[in-house]
Formats: sequence, structure tokens, C-alpha cells
Amino acid sequence: MSITATHINYHHVCKRKLWLFCNGINMEHTSDTVYDGKLLHETSYPQRNEKHSELNIQANHQNISLFGKIDFYDARQKIIHETKRSNKVEKAHEWQVKFYLWLLKLNGIDEATATLEYPLLRQTDCVTLTTEDIAQLQTMIEEISQLKESEQCPPVINAKICKSCSYYELCYVEEV
Repeated sequence: MSITATHINYHHVCKRKLWLFCNGINMEHTSDTVYDGKLLHETSYPQRNEKHSELNIQANHQNISLFGKIDFYDARQKIIHETKRSNKVEKAHEWQVKFYLWLLKLNGIDEATATLEYPLLRQTDCVTLTTEDIAQLQTMIEEISQLKESEQCPPVINAKICKSCSYYELCYVEEV
């Protein structure tokens, strides 16, 4: 079994979205919001491409493969830079970068930090990893593993964030 940073993010946003994603239903390719986010990632900090690199990282934890794709990693200063379009699901973004920090730690890179960047809001947030965060990530991985194995799709959450979700039409389609 494998778990990615996307799983961690979706775990905080919506369990239904996570379950659909885990079961091969991916709606991100249909979302203008996702496209805008990718464009923002590519254009917000053009000078960064010269100094920092995207980093694919993996580790194993209790027979589970963990994967992450870090937007920009400054290896010399041990800083992850994660660019996001909006802070509407800031907790999900925070846990996503904590997952990256944990992956670095599992690979022997200690004392790394992360910066969440919201260029459209002109906001940055510093993120660190604590022992309590690691315990919480381990619990999340157990919950995600259980959800992946579940045959039952969680119910619609009817939250404000649903309207901008790429799964919106799938979740709120009316049966005739």
C-alpha cells in the first residue's frame, strides 16, 4: 500500500474526496481551479527554478510506502517551499508540508522547515514538525489505510468548500 501527500491533504479536506481518489476516481483534470493553481506554481517565483529544485521523496513506514513531491526544496537551508492558490484549506496545506518534513526526517534530513506561500494573498506561513505531529501523521496513515480498504463511500459533507471542489458535480448530481 502507498500513501501520498495528496492523501494527507484530502484527509483534512473531505473523506469522501479521499475515498473517491483512492478508488481511482480523479476529477482534478477537469478543474479550472487546479489548472490555475498549477499556473500560479509555475509563474509566481520564476527565479526559484534556478536556485531550488522540485523533489520527489519516498520512505517506508510500517510496510507502507510514503511518497511526496515537494514544489521547491532549498537543500542548503533545508527549507521546503510550497505554493498554494488560496488558504481556504490551510490546515490541509499545513499537514501536507508536515508530511513532507516527516519524509525528509525518515530519510535522515533533520531540522528542515517549510514555508507555505500564498502569492495571491501575499501571505507566508512557517511550518515545523514536532514529535506530536509525527504521532498524528501516523494516526492519519492508519485512518487513510482503513478508508482505502473500505467498500463504503463516505457521505457528502455539505461544506462551503464543496462548491470549488473538482468532485462537486460527482457528489451533488441529482438522481432522476
